[in-house]
Parts: sequence; structure tokens; C-alpha cells
Amino acid sequence: MDNLSDALEKLKLASTDSATDSVESCLDCLLKALSNNNTEASVKIQEMGVLPLLPTLLSPQSSCTPKVANIIAEMAKNEFMRSPCVEAGLIPPLTQLLNSPNQEVLLQTGRALGNICYDSHSLQAQLINMGVIPTLVQLLGIHSHNTALTEMCLIAFGNLAELESSKEQFASTNIAEELVRLFQKQAEHEKKEMIFEVLAPLAENDVIKLQLVEAGLVECLLEVVAQTVDGEREEDIAQLKTASDLMVLLLLGDESMQKLFEGGKGSVFQRVLSWIPSHNHQLQLAGALAIANFARNDGNCIHMVDTGIVQKLLELLDRHVEEGNVTVQHAALSALRNLAIPVVNKSKMLSAGVADVVLRFLQSEMPPVQFKLLGTLRMLIDTQAEAADQLGTNGKLVERLVEWCEAKDHAGVMGESNRLLSALIRHSKSKEVVRTVIQGGGVKHLVTMATSEHMIMQNEALVALGLIAALDLVAAEKDFVGANLVSVLHKLLSDERSAPEIKYNSMILICAVMGSEPLHKEVQSLAFIDVVSKLRAHENKTVSHQASLTEQRLTAQS
Repeated sequence: MDNLSDALEKLKLASTDSATDSVESCLDCLLKALSNNNTEASVKIQEMGVLPLLPTLLSPQSSCTPKVANIIAEMAKNEFMRSPCVEAGLIPPLTQLLNSPNQEVLLQTGRALGNICYDSHSLQAQLINMGVIPTLVQLLGIHSHNTALTEMCLIAFGNLAELESSKEQFASTNIAEELVRLFQKQAEHEKKEMIFEVLAPLAENDVIKLQLVEAGLVECLLEVVAQTVDGEREEDIAQLKTASDLMVLLLLGDESMQKLFEGGKGSVFQRVLSWIPSHNHQLQLAGALAIANFARNDGNCIHMVDTGIVQKLLELLDRHVEEGNVTVQHAALSALRNLAIPVVNKSKMLSAGVADVVLRFLQSEMPPVQFKLLGTLRMLIDTQAEAADQLGTNGKLVERLVEWCEAKDHAGVMGESNRLLSALIRHSKSKEVVRTVIQGGGVKHLVTMATSEHMIMQNEALVALGLIAALDLVAAEKDFVGANLVSVLHKLLSDERSAPEIKYNSMILICAVMGSEPLHKEVQSLAFIDVVSKLRAHENKTVSHQASLTEQRLTAQS
């Protein structure tokens, strides 16, 4: 340590008269001390006030520069040294050195900046504002043959890409081409993994997604899949997962997805289709998720249903009914749900037996599967009276829906169950379905749904309740009373925030329940006439007209 103290004193003197030889030997002594005991040497360097001298030694022309940058990199391995390095003003001169032609200077500078800014979003953001991203991308292009420099750039990209503010800067460079070119040259698993770690956060940005697709990343990923699909080594399994996950991520961008779909003729689309019947769970999952992503507009959905994708998905689900893989079930159901959105697809998918296969998952205890199963059925029966009738009279289904309407821990499942219950009634308009729902105990849930914070759900509930009252008021009367339907309607009509259609459907429902004596009494006791007569002046003509009709009805029956 005495040698270190001497060296630090000498360095203080030498740095002022810039005698290169004596500075070099002092720096060597510092590096040696740091390699023996990094923490102790770092403390000493800080205590002796050497840090503020270092910026002047970081001159692009000086032969000492790589050693100085190396010393900073070593010291900044210690967390307690990072703030002092920043306070000593080391970041601006280090950033300048990234323009150096000297590869050793570049390597040590990159290490120093990386260590100082390690784990600090604010410092990384500062580097981004100083424009290091375009510089580093350029370096990767120039020095792609230098392994150490390439790795330094990749580690820097990996850290910076986590910050949202970096994505825009990355998008304005040719990072996509550089990374794809680098990826194509790699044979080793570790190197590919390093590039994957940069690609994943970058590919979250839609502009970069498209750039990566245009740079040919998808072809690289398909090649990785082909090489690793039958591999049993851990690294093969890991690469297969990373490549197929990244492929699905690229399809989340609308432009990149449409480019790869190529009207359903794209070779990439065809290759992804071949993953679905694969024996490999990871590929089945990625294939189903990819279809769900391709199925994000009507044109694609119609084309895919016409070319027989539904059958492939049903066969896949068939393989996963008993003791199935939950993520594959969830992905395949997501794809079916999306495919069922265009009206022309619904009857085709029903004829293909989609509802029957989906119903086989009714016993699933997994909320994500339950959620997608409900969504798929709801999409299928939209405007399809016969299917709604068939499903709505299925006692087991209605019983399960009523059970899930109480799934308070899973708001998504609860909401979807209510919506499907309502949809079965609204699309079938069938007395048999209404009876099945009443017998299954579904009425109270529809009344609760009418108080939802989502207007669309309120409205769906009110329309379904209106149909129940119109089709079988006698059977529903007890449940309506038990669920306080009349006071719920009073609240909806009195609430100024209620949307016009909510007010309209609430008045329709009030008129519909007047035929029941106990409900009629409740209506009278709550002085509905006052609330309704105010609505005659409502700005919405449909509401004001219905208010006049409702008032007449209430007056006539009072």
C-alpha cells in the first residue's frame, strides 16, 4: 500500500507537468494495486484526491488513455465508487473517447462507462442524451471482427435498451441490420444468447420490429428453430424457446405482422402453421400464439378460416384436454376467439364443431383458460341465434357460468361469465334459454351486472333482463324481488351520469315488470313517476320519448 501512496503522490505531480513516462509507471502501479485488492486500492485513490485529475489524463492523443480508462473501469466495479466517478466529471471525457480509432481505448472506455452507469437508470439516460447510442451502433459495424469490442457493445445495448427513452434513438440507427448480420455470423450458443438479450427489449418497439423483419431476422429465427427442434441439450431447448418467443413478439406489431402474412401466402406464415401439429410443446405454443397475432384483422381471419386453420387448432386442443399444457390451451383458445370475430366466420366455425371442443374445457380450474374459453363462446354466438339457443339450454354450461359469476378473485373470468350469460339470452331470445338461466340462478348476477362500472356491460345486462321479463316474468319474479331489481333501476334512472341508452333500457324494463304485482308495488313505493317525468326534458330524443311513454304507463297503473 505504501507503493500505492507513493504512486498516487507522483501521479498528482506528474499529471501537472504531463511527463508521460512517469505517469505510465504510476498508472501501472495503480492497476497492480487494484488487481491485488480492488476495494482497498479504490478507497485509497479516492481519499488521496486523484479522481479529479483523471479527466485531464483522458486525452484522445495520450498513450496513457487506455490505462486511465481501465483504472476507472476497475474502480467502478465497486458501487461506492460510482457516484465519486460521476462527481469527478469522468462521464463527458469518456463519452468523447467513444469516437477514438484506437480499439483498446474503445474497449476500456466502454467498460468504464458501463461500470459507472451499471444499474443506474438516471446515468444511463444521461448517456442516451449525450448520443452514445448512434456512436455504439457505428462501432459495432466498424469493429464487428473484434470479439471483445463486439461483446462490450452488446452489453451496453442490453442495458440501454431496457430504457424506453432509448428505443427512439435505436430506431433511427441501423441497429437491426447490424444485429442480424452479427447473428448470422455466430455459431456459439453463448454469443447468440447475448444477441437475443438485446433483440428482445428492442423488438418491443413497433418501428424496430419492422426494421428487424426487413433486415431478415425472421429467417434467422426459423433456422434456429429448425436446428434445435429435435435437440435434447439444455441450450437447444433454451434457444428454441427464445427464437420462437421472439418470433411471436415480432408479430405483435401491425405492420410487421401484415408484412409476414403476405395475404396468407407468406413462407413465414406457412412455416409457423407447420408448428401447430409439432410434437414440441414450445412450438405448438408459439404456433398458436402466432395465429392469434395474425388474426388481428378481419381479412386475415377470413382467409385463415377458409384455408382450414380451425381444424389444426381443434386437433391441437384435442391433444391437450386431459392433463393438458395450460399455456397451449390458452394460446389455442386465444387464436379461436380472434378468428371468431368476423361475422362470416362464426357459422363456419360452429359447423366445424368449435363450440363442442371448447366446452370440453369447462372443467378447467385455470382462470386464464376459463377466461379465453368464455371469450371464444361469446364471440361464436354473437348474432347466431341457433347456437345461442343450443348453448343457452345446456344446463351444465349455465351452471358453470353462474359459478364463475362469483369468481371474485378473478375479475376477468367474472366479467366474461356475466357477459356470456347475457349474450345467450340476447342472441337466442328464447324462452327455453331464459328458463335455464332462471333455474341455474343466473338472474341475480345479471342484476348485479347492471350496476357495473362498464357501460357496455350495464347495457348488455339490461337488455337481457328486459328479455327475461318479456319472455317469462312469472318465473323470474321471485329472483327480481330478491335481487332488488327495482331499486337498482331507480338508482340508474336517478344517476345523472348514466348514459342515455342505460336510461332508455331501464325504462323499458320498468314497463316490462309492471305486470308483476310485487314488482309493481315496489315501483309505486319508490316514486318512479318523479324521476321519469324529469327525463321527459332529456336532450336525447329517444330517452325523452320513452320517458313520456313510461310516465303514461305508470300513471295508468298507479
